[in-house]
Amino acid sequence: VQMLAIAPNKETECRETIKKICDSFAVSPIARDIIETASQVNGAGGIELTRTKHTTDPYFLQPMEGVDSTGYRASWWTQFYCILWRSWLSVLKDPMLVKVRLLQTAMVASLIGSIYFGQVLDQDGVMNINGSLFLFLTNMTFQNVFAVINVFSAELPVFLREKRSRLYRVDTYFLGKTIAELPLFIAVPFVFTSITYPMIGLKAGVSHYLTTLFIVTLVANVSTSFGYLISCASSSISMALSVGPPVVIPFLI
Repeated sequence: VQMLAIAPNKETECRETIKKICDSFAVSPIARDIIETASQVNGAGGIELTRTKHTTDPYFLQPMEGVDSTGYRASWWTQFYCILWRSWLSVLKDPMLVKVRLLQTAMVASLIGSIYFGQVLDQDGVMNINGSLFLFLTNMTFQNVFAVINVFSAELPVFLREKRSRLYRVDTYFLGKTIAELPLFIAVPFVFTSITYPMIGLKAGVSHYLTTLFIVTLVANVSTSFGYLISCASSSISMALSVGPPVVIPFLI
């Protein structure tokens, strides 16, 4: 796409590059195969096409075999697998973002743990622990809401085009996107809780730690889903960023 795009102030140069690419493709073996395939299909189905209301374009291809009653060209599982794989590749292609998020989580957790370090169960300690638990909530909420609030807003044009082309269902797209990013949304609460829990001096015991980790993970993933909701309901990234905080804060209260 970048090679075939026309960049501002470089229109002539870009058009020459595009013409070279198109001319090279026109004489390539792949182009010859495509023309041959299209000609064969047109020849075999020519009589049938004249009886129908389909286009008379010589490159019109017959519908693929195996198209189900809903009009999709692949099964539900095939659609889900392809979306999941594509979404997973988009996560892997930016490893620095994953590292930054984990580092950011560790730094915030260390800061909160340092402020509330070593609480004891007296009146002041109980109030401080209440404050630290509220910071657990606010950090997991805002960090995860704003991590995904631009996902669907940014991909909306691509999604609408591919949905109109009957490439996949809405549910396979949503599930594939969310499951591909799920490992990160489990790792972040784990890092955060593992650092802050012992530093603050919350109730000792593996079962208590695991209960806290489970609840924090649920909060993080509910916040992620809420971010997806805001992203889906917003027509642009700027609108999603504007709508997010006023909608989230009442739930925190």
